[in-house]
Amino acid sequence: MNLNYLFVSLVTLALVALSCSKQEKKSDQQTMNPLLKPWEGPYGGVPAFDAIKITQFKEAIETAIANKEAEIQAIADEKSMPTFENTLVALEKSGTELSRVLAIYYVWGSNLSTPEFEKIESEMEPKIAAHQDKIIQNQALFQKIEAVYKGEEMKSLNPEQQRLVWRKYQDFVLNGANLNEKDKTELAEINQKLAALFTKFSQNQLGDEGEKYVEIKSNSDLAGLAPGLVEAAAEAGKNRKLESSWVVSNTRSSVDPFLTYAHNRELREKVWRMFVNRGDNADKFDNNAIIPEILQWRAKKAKLLGYATHAHWRLDNTMAKTPENAMELMESVWTPALNLVKKEVADMQAIANKEGAKITIEPWDYRYYAEKVRKAKFDLDQNEVKPYMQLEKLREGMFWVSGQLFGLGFEQINDVPVFHPDVRVWKVYQLADNKTVGLWYFDPYARAGKRSGAWMTDYRAQSNMDGNAILTIVSNNSNFVKGKPGEPVLITWDDAETLFHEFGHALHGLCSNVTYPSLSGTSVAQDYVEFPSQVMERWLATPEVLQTYALHFETGKPIPTELVTKLENASKFNQGFSTVEALSAALVDMKLHLAGETKINADSFERETLAALNMPKEIVMRHRLPQFGHIFSGDAYSAGYYSYLWADVISADAYEAFVEGKGPYDKEAAKRLKDYVFSIGNTMDQAEAYRKFRGKDPNSKALMQNRGL
Repeated sequence: MNLNYLFVSLVTLALVALSCSKQEKKSDQQTMNPLLKPWEGPYGGVPAFDAIKITQFKEAIETAIANKEAEIQAIADEKSMPTFENTLVALEKSGTELSRVLAIYYVWGSNLSTPEFEKIESEMEPKIAAHQDKIIQNQALFQKIEAVYKGEEMKSLNPEQQRLVWRKYQDFVLNGANLNEKDKTELAEINQKLAALFTKFSQNQLGDEGEKYVEIKSNSDLAGLAPGLVEAAAEAGKNRKLESSWVVSNTRSSVDPFLTYAHNRELREKVWRMFVNRGDNADKFDNNAIIPEILQWRAKKAKLLGYATHAHWRLDNTMAKTPENAMELMESVWTPALNLVKKEVADMQAIANKEGAKITIEPWDYRYYAEKVRKAKFDLDQNEVKPYMQLEKLREGMFWVSGQLFGLGFEQINDVPVFHPDVRVWKVYQLADNKTVGLWYFDPYARAGKRSGAWMTDYRAQSNMDGNAILTIVSNNSNFVKGKPGEPVLITWDDAETLFHEFGHALHGLCSNVTYPSLSGTSVAQDYVEFPSQVMERWLATPEVLQTYALHFETGKPIPTELVTKLENASKFNQGFSTVEALSAALVDMKLHLAGETKINADSFERETLAALNMPKEIVMRHRLPQFGHIFSGDAYSAGYYSYLWADVISADAYEAFVEGKGPYDKEAAKRLKDYVFSIGNTMDQAEAYRKFRGKDPNSKALMQNRGL
């Protein structure tokens, strides 16, 4: 017998056995760990939320990371000439297992966090960051992408394919693919440090919001609050085992109504201080020491990548392009907004004086006296509006609007698992042909372990590679205070606008009709992604929605015409406050990240920067630095909080297309909005796409008019 043949055969058998062993091991892991299983069931498969245990996350993430890295290495090791198909398409198809695992992992982090889960987060986030760097820093892989980007094949690709190549190449370059090995190692270390700091910041914020509250023991201290707010406070008390007390939770949905209506000024101040001092109490949840660390590592990272500051790096691939352009817009709005605040404060002080209050307006008075001014100037009491703002009716209104604008229908389903009993699911389909386009999960209520605010998440991006249509799965999550069983949840006008806003993000995902998942839905420039959501807010106030869906929770009658007129007349009211509150946070964010390697003390920087901006003493930033999760729980909005204002310029201009046409439900304008904004994802340069929708570039005139500036 040929010994060489025998040796080769034995090696081959050993490799086969090893391969089988690995496959069996992977199969066993998938059998044991539901997170690693492909999503099963209808609609192209759905998350098995009912089968998940916290203890399964670590194994699932580590296994899925290893599997994706093997897939990536196979692409990098491909011997044939790099092509769009064997490089870019192969990349798009890689890592579906990890995407599924992380989708569920992030649902837990945002909606169901516990101390046990936080320990897993603290361990896993640096590993996830390291995995992402390993892909970006794979030199063989990057060379293949670069070869396609600069090669002859690029010219023959269709526009969407070219866009995918361009974006993938830009993402790799922006994140350090061209660095030398020493700098790549340093960058990876920085990213892991940042991931750990982001996680700790978020956990501190969640802990502060979950543990702190204001207890009210006397019924007289509830004076001014509507019955629904009192009942919600009582329910919050019961949830904390305080049966004979009322509780104001440390979340905006609980705090803002109290500051608006509660007569007890001392309690208003107490509630206000609790809320604005989140992360700033020199306790276990204090974030002040974390902030300068994040800023220092960001500055080092930017320098390593060849940028003057973190702000310059973050804005390199946005519509604004440079921090200077973003600052120019913000500064153009800032001074008119300050002037408006002076008038608003003067009006409030006049009422306080007239009532003999003998006070000077302070931040905890602003909402309270603004409501009195609204009543005096426009005869509008928000408590008159709230009985017509039923959460479920407004949800129906959103569905109707999406049908009118985008031809979508919604059907509630009960055949998919959910991660909490409060969550409900709707199948979304095209009205024209009944074709299903995705699923919409709705998680509206506050709970322990859920981060504050409102947001949209996509569990799975829409795509259509090789004719294999993948349905998108999106969710909207809010923190409305749940009332008694069977009773309608009443929300404020501002909350209703937020509801429509977040639904706009969901529609951006549901309307997506692209080939590649990396270009799908909301995967657009950071200062453009808020445009589709902000423009959707404008349909709340349309007569068609208000007359059909703004129904009194007791009588079922639509909101009276005279009350709608009052709302319209007051639409520019308090715009000084809302603009300065948000814009101050955006300006501080940008200035913070333009400071480069300057060592920052968060508290003094915030105070000194606001003083230099002539910040009115009656207003605080919408997000003070120790609780500014947008910019310190990750990089998504860092040096990017300006994007809300940038996008609002676009959305105000965009709505004019309907005003100039046949009104809010102009079919031609709606079709262009869907075709060039909501359905195309990032398959086209956003500025070019907007011009195709609007026929011109946006300008700030409509925004300034809308805000009374």
